[in-house]
Amino acid sequence: MTSDTQEMGVKRSAKGLVARDGFSTSLGVLAATLGSAVGLGNIWKFPYLTGENGGAAFILVYVIATLLVGLPVMISEHMLGRRARADAIQTLRVLAPKRQPWWLIGAAGCLSAFLILAFYTEVAGWVFAYIFKALTGSILSTDPTQTSGVFNDMATDPAQSLIWQWVVLAVVGAIIMLGVSKGIERATKRLMPVLFVLLIAVCVRSLTLDGAGEGVKFLLRPDFSKLSGEVLLVAMGLAFFKLSIGMGTMITYGSYFRRNQNIPVTASRVMLADLSVSLLAGMAIFPAVFAFGFSPDAGPSLLFITIPAVFASMPLGEVFIIFFFVLTAIAATGAMLSLFEVPVAVLNEQLGLSRVKATLLTMGLLVLVGAPAALSNSTLDDFKLFDKTMFDLYDYATSNILMPVGGLFLALFVGWVWGYDQVKSALSNDGALRNERVIRAFFGVVKFVTPVLVTLVLLDGLNII
Repeated sequence: MTSDTQEMGVKRSAKGLVARDGFSTSLGVLAATLGSAVGLGNIWKFPYLTGENGGAAFILVYVIATLLVGLPVMISEHMLGRRARADAIQTLRVLAPKRQPWWLIGAAGCLSAFLILAFYTEVAGWVFAYIFKALTGSILSTDPTQTSGVFNDMATDPAQSLIWQWVVLAVVGAIIMLGVSKGIERATKRLMPVLFVLLIAVCVRSLTLDGAGEGVKFLLRPDFSKLSGEVLLVAMGLAFFKLSIGMGTMITYGSYFRRNQNIPVTASRVMLADLSVSLLAGMAIFPAVFAFGFSPDAGPSLLFITIPAVFASMPLGEVFIIFFFVLTAIAATGAMLSLFEVPVAVLNEQLGLSRVKATLLTMGLLVLVGAPAALSNSTLDDFKLFDKTMFDLYDYATSNILMPVGGLFLALFVGWVWGYDQVKSALSNDGALRNERVIRAFFGVVKFVTPVLVTLVLLDGLNII
């Protein structure tokens, strides 16, 4: 076996053992993992949930949830994926004691990834549509009535909703078909840095607006009276959603990691970058919210109402708004690549389908399952299950149930089944890294703290406590 094959790992096919694709460089690992974690969750979901749940107090809860739950679970997923060199389901089959059904964690993660794509592709479709609306200048206005009207007209049009969702699926599917190194890694490594630069530029411009100080206060001055069990649940669900954990993505990406990758350092960098982008997005959006008189709890449409107002007030705004939504689409694409790769890897490695066939099958299924989410604001706006539209139901089921459940059992598996010796071997790269203190701290948190916190959140979400 060649060194390249040893680095990538192997998989079994009908023709025997063949080389398994993987990330080719450490920079590619970081870029792809960042592309998964830093997406619309930062630019779309974090700002509007912050607005709905009281600003800085919510941010504080989110940071704590990320440190005690998000980061330990991310490290666990990377570690397990790299050790097994397999898809999310097969990873737990390989590493668990015989006949114990821990593989169901991977199956739940695969279901989570699929359902997230079913509604996330619709939001990404809005972003893609706004690129073309920016080209026509129809969204460049500081008038809330006009910007809200443009968004509502688009979201309530069934034809636009479905077509833009299909466009997103086609773009992501085309990249996935190219493979891990030539598709996912190449796309994220070239495009992610540009997004950071533009987001900083928007943030700077937003902070210079008249009345922006109220937005800064809203973000940075905590109101602890806003804290509740429901806010904790939302923050925990957001931590899973934004860091792409509990959905099989980080196990799958971990399986493509290089053998000498320092997993605790990589995961920590991803977490810090993700948090930084979230705060930058808040700084870009909320000063503008207050400066132009918008409501900070406007919901998912916040991005599409306030960002056009920011650009409408700045020189060459008609040019920069195009770039912004192009790059926001890139951020969404990076996250969707990791989600899409989960079912594709399972179909490829478990059923023996080629990457192209596995991608096309996933796309076809998403067309069917994603349509109810896409039509939740139009044709199916009156159709509800458990008092939720299909869009909201997919979101709730994944963010607040499936992903926390997956994270809980991953923590239990790592802490109580796999054990310290296996964790030490995996995170020290079989003794090549001298990081035992880090490993001990991680193991203590993932064994004792993380399961308790996730259990409390689940019980609260199920109205048991």
